[in-house]
Amino acid sequence: MISRRTMLELSGAAGLSTVVSKAYAASYPDRTVRLIVPVPPGGALDIIGRIMAQWLTDRLGQTVIVENKPGAATNI
Repeated sequence: MISRRTMLELSGAAGLSTVVSKAYAASYPDRTVRLIVPVPPGGALDIIGRIMAQWLTDRLGQTVIVENKPGAATNI
């Protein structure tokens, strides 16, 4: 015979599993993506960053913006 406590635990677990709903995550990315390039605009790394941004925009279906943050010996 099942004790009253075990019965309450089982019913609580069953009730909890029906109450907890599946988390619906937003599709990634859900906003504009920023690609940070640690050099001034116009250099080779900037051009590569812009090519990558265009490639990511096509693949992700979301706008990718290149942000140049020069200085600090490229340590951001």
